[in-house]
Amino acid sequence: MAEFTVWAPIPDRVRVDVDGTLHDMVRSADGWWRADVACDSGARYGFVLDEDPEVLPDPRSPRQPDGVHARSQLWVPAPDAWTDTPWAGRSICGGVIYELHTGTFTPEGTFDAVIDKLDHLVELGVDFVELMPVNAFNGPHGWGYDGVLWYAVHEPYGGPDGLIRLVDACHARGLGVLVDAVFNHLGPSGNYLPRFGPYLSAGRNPWGSSINLSDADADEVRTYIIECALRWMRDFHVDGLRLDAVHALVDHTAMHLLEELAAETDALAEELGRPLSLIAESDLNDPRLITPRDRGGYGLTAQWDDDVHHAIHTAVSGERQGYYADFGSLSTLAQTLKHGYFHSGTYSSFRHRRHGRPLDTATIPATRLLAYTLTHDQVGNRAVGDRPSQLLTFGQLAVKAALALGSPYTAMLFMGEEWGSSSPFQFFSSHPESDLARATAEGRKAEFAEHGWDADEIPDPQDPATFLRSKLNWTEVTEDDHDRLHRTYRELIALRRGEPDLADPWLDHMSIDFDEEQRWIILHRGSVAVACNLGTKPVTVPVSGELLLAWENPDVGPDSTVLAGHSFAVLRRGRDQ
Repeated sequence: MAEFTVWAPIPDRVRVDVDGTLHDMVRSADGWWRADVACDSGARYGFVLDEDPEVLPDPRSPRQPDGVHARSQLWVPAPDAWTDTPWAGRSICGGVIYELHTGTFTPEGTFDAVIDKLDHLVELGVDFVELMPVNAFNGPHGWGYDGVLWYAVHEPYGGPDGLIRLVDACHARGLGVLVDAVFNHLGPSGNYLPRFGPYLSAGRNPWGSSINLSDADADEVRTYIIECALRWMRDFHVDGLRLDAVHALVDHTAMHLLEELAAETDALAEELGRPLSLIAESDLNDPRLITPRDRGGYGLTAQWDDDVHHAIHTAVSGERQGYYADFGSLSTLAQTLKHGYFHSGTYSSFRHRRHGRPLDTATIPATRLLAYTLTHDQVGNRAVGDRPSQLLTFGQLAVKAALALGSPYTAMLFMGEEWGSSSPFQFFSSHPESDLARATAEGRKAEFAEHGWDADEIPDPQDPATFLRSKLNWTEVTEDDHDRLHRTYRELIALRRGEPDLADPWLDHMSIDFDEEQRWIILHRGSVAVACNLGTKPVTVPVSGELLLAWENPDVGPDSTVLAGHSFAVLRRGRDQ
């Protein structure tokens, strides 16, 4: 016997189809419908609304073996599925996170294939694997941000059982797991939620209709989101979530959804006896996201910091287009690294208005912000999905790594970055509907044509070759400069763990020197100095000490060090320096 439930305040009649047989459901005053049906533990089922004969999947579907348009399936993990009882968890703060896309991380594109590469990540020294969205979306492959059944796991990756195997294997190797969760919009194909209830509001964001967080009947929608978030952490044992584009969550209630979710997550962490983390992706530069709730904030664990990315990338690469326009100087780089945000109530030429507010660096540690030189967005949302490795020297890539990993922030890498992968990461999709497929391809070309790109250069997201080009080429790892960069990443991460001064999370304890004309910058972290030459010519920097790590061979003198072009050195100064 199984109990079937669904929140559906819109239809006047709801029936549940279980393995081809219809059963009437009983409605409660709160809009919930219920029915007890004798069936197998793996029964296929769906809901029939009013007199429409179409069988719709469960909005809280535990499994979608035949895609997002098909019947759902009852599912519970096998009794012996988990072996991670010894896993005590860990906080993300101060750690190193590794973002990957399951479908392109390996040739096979499955959770089980990721397991085969976990030893690579352990040897690299990362602390967490962050999976780009793994919720159910239409088509065999895509980025995953157009999910429509948030509770189910994408079947081509391995479904819920495959995700359990991956999380269990990560925990066995001492790796935490984060899942990228998208609660700000629904995808264009397979979204049946509006037929059940008022899941959407009248507002819109760049990806479609906004989610109903504060209009009539929003309470059940908010519960739907929070229970989904907790499901990933409770039922799939993941150690936290990356929350996509939280600035697109329009909530006019007195308690913002993020604050409510953070409180519920902390309660679950206490119940489970292990840390759970929430990381916001936000375009607001608003420290309230990571300010504790007892001080008026939302109490999230951490936040992506695009200003750090922009400051590092532009200073090294010289790019200035679009939202990079306000960045590029070493002064901007130093200011951003020192204060967390560059735009903190200052004018943004890209937005044509003031942006952000200051971060209280005396009370909020730098580990509440994530520093990175690469993300799926910062590659895939470029016109042709080109990586920095396709434009920069290996020395420049090493300098970027030293600035991010040598900073006080929690660090994040994007798959393949550690060896300078030459594979692009392009925007790809596999919508089976011809009209949607054509609209996606044409929209992508039109978007970049407005910015001066030749439309013929823009990869077709629907072309399977676009997806295949985006897969990592693992044979590069051991090749020449790729191998050298890989070793440098390993050693930088090891230094973060081995040098106590590099674990200091307070920005007020770090000082920065730089020379705009000569293109060098030094991060002073206690007795450790991270000195970088962003220029092409050798420079003499005013720091010396024991050489801990370097790209190229610096000439370390008693009072200064000569750095080759596009290189860095990490030095431990004597106590009298």
